Amino acid sequence: MLDQDVYDELDRRLAPVDAALRRDYPGEAPGRQPVHTVYVPADRLREDVVPQWSSAAVAALDAHPPPPYGAELRERVLAKLRREPIEDLRVDFEDGYGDRGDAAEDAAARFAARVLQAADRPPFVGIRCKSLDQHTRRRAVRTLDVLFDALGSLPEGFVVTLPKVSAPEQVAAMAVLCGRLERAHGLAGTLRFEVQVETPAAVLGPDGVATVARLIHASEGRCVGLHYGTYDYSAACGIAAGYQSMEHPVADHAKAVMQVAAAGTGVRLSDGSTNVLPVGDSPTVRRAWDLHGRLVRRSLERGFYQGWDLHPAQLPTRYGATYAFFRDGLPAATDRLRAYLDRRESGILDEPATARALAGFLRRGLDCGAFSLAETGFTLDQL
Repeated sequence: MLDQDVYDELDRRLAPVDAALRRDYPGEAPGRQPVHTVYVPADRLREDVVPQWSSAAVAALDAHPPPPYGAELRERVLAKLRREPIEDLRVDFEDGYGDRGDAAEDAAARFAARVLQAADRPPFVGIRCKSLDQHTRRRAVRTLDVLFDALGSLPEGFVVTLPKVSAPEQVAAMAVLCGRLERAHGLAGTLRFEVQVETPAAVLGPDGVATVARLIHASEGRCVGLHYGTYDYSAACGIAAGYQSMEHPVADHAKAVMQVAAAGTGVRLSDGSTNVLPVGDSPTVRRAWDLHGRLVRRSLERGFYQGWDLHPAQLPTRYGATYAFFRDGLPAATDRLRAYLDRRESGILDEPATARALAGFLRRGLDCGAFSLAETGFTLDQL
């Protein structure tokens, strides 16, 4: 009984909303997400960083048997450690590096450029510059300028990590800086960055608004990730050093806000790190492995598919826990997705959104090497 003008009026009224939703919530980012980011201070970076971490990870397994994962994962994890031990490398010029003077940092930036250009670099690379706070701003910009002068082009999978972000204006300024760097250095492609969420002001502003949502939308589409900073954030919230952890309630609150803010935007999430390193005698190493493996699994269960690793001996538990998570979920995911696609009744009534989540789970498991395509029973086109 409605006239055509009713439909037309609704289209006119909602056209701005439709456009805003398409712009601000484009959906999940395509392509592979690394399972971790390895942070290496710029002064400790070596040209052979990838084989160095590979050898050290395998040596830790040899020195402290049995491995911190089930026997069924042994060959899969070892193959990963030998083939691609680091998925995402971040050369750190911030807290892990400190203030060493302009000459030293310029030289370190040029050396980092050589490593990031190497043929055997990890599939994802980048640097963490200093923050855009007043006292480190000029040094952060100079390091990026020197780095790109030495690089000459954007390496595949390159990203800048911007730390200590507290306000959308800092993100907007970073977007402007990226454009200036592209023009100054003739960079082909789009320079992108991650925002490190490690200050309370980045989560909740003085007006009571979730700042992190504003950070994403202030980036002009250049922000590709939100990385949680475990220790800076916990300390800023007044948590005693002995209780600062990825699983503290203040961490869970911050990450839940990050998760809601990023949903549907294409901006990916990364959990933080644990500073309990697997070094020392075997009992100490095994306790650190148990903690790290449990925290990796906990993050995965909560939808954080990436985290930070700070030491080569954390790689066995990173891959062991990640592979176990995806392999444990493989049978149920394939059964439920097959039932959905076949329109077959089962004990679970899955919605289209859940079917997409099941397919996404299988794609992530494939990307990280937890299982093969043949084990899923689907083709890539189906997924």
